[in-house]
Amino acid sequence: MPTTSEIEQLLRAATLRVTRPRVAVLSAVHAIPHADTDSIIGAVRADLGEVSHQAVYDVLRALTDAGLLRKIHPMGLVARYESRVGDNHHHVVCRSCGAIEDVDCAHGSAPCLTASDDHGFVIDEAEVVYWGLCPDCSAKS
Repeated sequence: MPTTSEIEQLLRAATLRVTRPRVAVLSAVHAIPHADTDSIIGAVRADLGEVSHQAVYDVLRALTDAGLLRKIHPMGLVARYESRVGDNHHHVVCRSCGAIEDVDCAHGSAPCLTASDDHGFVIDEAEVVYWGLCPDCSAKS
């Protein structure tokens, strides 16, 4: 978990102004892996007090556009945000409870998979989502 000073440095390096909402949102996403917006809003409000949903959405968009966050949206689940960016990893998602974990790519650098037909596209990333049951849900069934 980065310090406030390190978060401020990340924002400056991405040429973003350092604001309290940006620091709070980036801190929340670092603290809550694969956080949904409601979790992020709750963490930001616990840190700053009242802040609008729209302000958090705007900050999430700015941080994602700047490459400081990654937005993932597994089918059937709400969008999630993560601070692990710039590497080539995938996700495993529990079909029952929706838990999400990171999975490193087994084949190295991006795009790590080769399409059978690229249709003329210049492919620079491959996203894989593994689906199954997490250990807790698997034990219950």
